[in-house]
Amino acid sequence: MSDKQTPENAVDYKATLNLPGTDFAMKANLAVREAKWLEEWYADDIYQQIRASRIGKKKYVLHDGPPYANGQIHLGHAVNKVLKDIIIKSRVMDGFDAPYVPGWDCHGLPIELKVEEKVGKVGVKVDASTFRKACREYAYTQVELQKKDFIRMGVFGDWNNPYLTMNFKQEADIVRSLGAIAKAGHIEPGLKPVNWCLDCGSALAEAEVEYEDKKSDAIDVGFTVVDLADLSARLGVDVKDSTDIVIWTTTPWTLPANQAVALHAELEYQLVKARGEEQAEQNFILAKTLVESATQRYGFSSVEVLAEFAGSKLENLVLQHPLITERQVPVILGEHVTDASGTGAVHTAPGHGVDDYKVGLQYNLKVDNPVGGNGVYLPTAPIFAGEHIYKANPQIIAALGEANKLWAHHPIKHSYPHCWRHKTPIIFRATPQWFISMDAKGLRQGALNAIENEISFVPDWGKNRIQAMIEGRPDWCISRQRTWGVPIPFFVHKDTNELHPRTPELIEEVAKLIEQEGIDGWYNREAKDFIGDDAEHYNAVRDTLDVWFDSGTTHYAVLREREELQDPADLYLEGSDQHRGWFQSSLLTSIAINERAPYKGLLTHGFVVDEKGRKMSKSLGNIITPQDIIKDMGADGLRFWIASADYRYEMTAGKEIFSRASDGYRRIRNTLRFLLANLNGFKPSTDALPVDQLIALDQYILQRASEVQETIKKAYEDMNFHIVTSALTNFCINDLGGFYLDIIKDRQYTTKADSQARHSAQTALYHLVQAFVRWMAPILSFTAQEAWPLIPEQSEKYVFTAEWYELPVASEANVLAESEWQTLITVKSAVNKFIEAARTAKTVGSNLSAKVELWANAELKAVLDKLGDELRFVLITSQVIVNEFDAAQGEASDLDGLNVKVSAADGEKCVRCWHVLPDVNTHPAHPGLCGRCIINLPTGQGEERKYA
Repeated sequence: MSDKQTPENAVDYKATLNLPGTDFAMKANLAVREAKWLEEWYADDIYQQIRASRIGKKKYVLHDGPPYANGQIHLGHAVNKVLKDIIIKSRVMDGFDAPYVPGWDCHGLPIELKVEEKVGKVGVKVDASTFRKACREYAYTQVELQKKDFIRMGVFGDWNNPYLTMNFKQEADIVRSLGAIAKAGHIEPGLKPVNWCLDCGSALAEAEVEYEDKKSDAIDVGFTVVDLADLSARLGVDVKDSTDIVIWTTTPWTLPANQAVALHAELEYQLVKARGEEQAEQNFILAKTLVESATQRYGFSSVEVLAEFAGSKLENLVLQHPLITERQVPVILGEHVTDASGTGAVHTAPGHGVDDYKVGLQYNLKVDNPVGGNGVYLPTAPIFAGEHIYKANPQIIAALGEANKLWAHHPIKHSYPHCWRHKTPIIFRATPQWFISMDAKGLRQGALNAIENEISFVPDWGKNRIQAMIEGRPDWCISRQRTWGVPIPFFVHKDTNELHPRTPELIEEVAKLIEQEGIDGWYNREAKDFIGDDAEHYNAVRDTLDVWFDSGTTHYAVLREREELQDPADLYLEGSDQHRGWFQSSLLTSIAINERAPYKGLLTHGFVVDEKGRKMSKSLGNIITPQDIIKDMGADGLRFWIASADYRYEMTAGKEIFSRASDGYRRIRNTLRFLLANLNGFKPSTDALPVDQLIALDQYILQRASEVQETIKKAYEDMNFHIVTSALTNFCINDLGGFYLDIIKDRQYTTKADSQARHSAQTALYHLVQAFVRWMAPILSFTAQEAWPLIPEQSEKYVFTAEWYELPVASEANVLAESEWQTLITVKSAVNKFIEAARTAKTVGSNLSAKVELWANAELKAVLDKLGDELRFVLITSQVIVNEFDAAQGEASDLDGLNVKVSAADGEKCVRCWHVLPDVNTHPAHPGLCGRCIINLPTGQGEERKYA
């Protein structure tokens, strides 16, 4: 308001205005202030205060999937933890007792590798016990490093008492869960091909394998038919010339382990005589559809078909191994064989492939693995003993060439499994391991039944994803040959390979020991310490458990063991890669132990990519850390970006995206600042009006807020947080900033401080801010709590212990129905365009210097007439005249049936309210004022408003 005064009017009317004021302001050092607030909150034990506020309430348990305790957190960690925190806080707002117990995965190879860099390899520079102690100490440092960053993001949880898979009690319960699964009959030993990393020197879980392109030697190799008479009899033709069944492979190093050649029983094959200009005739047996491409690859120009037959005709036909003179192998039949590429005949080495192993069981083939864990052929290997498999590859190819059994050789680039840690190609290698069988006791079907009947999925596609993975997965190899891990404390008979008959009791004995001493309680003892004289007949297993078993049994070791939690959990929430990781390992172990799923719901979020859609990596130089974002935008800025993104898909991070998030955050904060500023001096206990006594506009905004609140509550419940942020910002922009708040400024600032008109607006603002701060609290936690104590007469210390606010809604019919308010808002938008044009043309200086004339059709006029003189306040102009529609008057607006004319208002500008009115300077006692301002002076009776 202007404070210019004439000499005759020396009264400072500005001092009579109710200008806003509050301690809630936009300050630049948000990141610094957030850190300070966190110190205060945790000194006050905020998490336990939240828990205490929900004692006796229904539980909602979101179980934390443990991040690996190695290295500083990245944006993926931030997304994961903030999403969990939003859910927990919103469920608390719903009235649930929603504890959050964070956890960490602490065993396994990555930690071993880090510790090896510091203290050396076990058995070389350090003993196993010292090494495990160093691993434990390192894991603790990493837990503390990550914990600090999670807390800094405003994630509330029981940080002083997290679960760690290396806690003695949890290590013991992991062993107990192994015992429970063994007792149910799901665990069996086996010499089976497993994913093997030569760099790790250990088996890998399915979830530890990723696929990358690899360049390999592709070769076509001939296996010669031993008995041509037998072949002739089978095919009904006289075969006199040497005949090769040809296989195609990209792993020449596996040929020494070959035990058979597989055909498909129902595929059509041909015996052909191939001819070429530069080589002798040669008989081949190939899949019919591949004869032409294969023989051309071998350099032959023409073929003669000698016979055509189904693959079943050749079952048990004997072939000569192309490298090992003394080995002959059979033709077998397998469903895995196709004619999509290659030759239609598959080299079969049961020790080096899952399909090979399965079909080998049917034919009782030997599971031969001549390759050591380091990738070197064992001394017992029939050929190339002592050679590394990759160095042997060219020698094998050369030997095949010399034997005239190499029909083609060329390099190809193809997708191949790699170790997720070392990024190096893995091999399939049969070794003595422990497996959880998928089918022996119906585990696979039990898991599929749970997916179908027990679990809800967000988003929906998560169901098909995990379902397909369960349907196709092999038995789970749970054993690892490492030092830092939970043991598999089995005793196996030296002759029969049977488990000790007291295995269940022994498992519990070991578990109790581990509770006292940790896993060293097992590793530092001999078999005789547990089974006495039986030790001469039994070997103690020294393998460790797959770390996916550690985390996969947290339903048993954490949910079941901690009083504040419950099993099954309401929700597991992780990234989309966990359908083959933690989601799956947890499901399988729970089905095995409890015959039900460990979770009622699964929520999956996508990965973070840059603005070009690329994954973040050091090599691309596009990594953005959560720490950097917090320094720039504060944790609330980071949280707002995460909530605003649709986490069901890839989440884009970049400068432009963060700028938009920052703009959205500022819009909400500025709105909150206005609400609080205009409650300055308001005392709800004495000044608040009953909702039925509020001015119609104030009743309307509370009705709109009630509708928005229902949208927001439903979005939180459905975990659609981008809908929450959208509803928040739209309410700020459209309902508040674009309509309500602009209109009430005049009433707030110019009406008498204790007037009904001002108290009506303040009552509405009070209810709005109570609801608004709660809406934003799960996402913008720091900002919400900063504002919370500034709400007048706030009795509750933390917004985080509050429940949703019950917004009052008027029982009497509003002056305007909601549809009529929407019509009025549309009219206001149309009129504003004419006012802006008039300002540009300098016809008027501001909205309040304008007179608006409207020509409205009957429907619009009926709405506008209901407001009477209050229409000028809603349109924020000094004068409004509403006429019956006349197409010849004014200019047509965007709204059908409404013509508009804007001109300079009649009269003079009031020095106090700035309205241009005819009665300004007509009141001798108050020069420069309008009549309305006079009654709103401290000495006046105050104005009462009926409608707007």
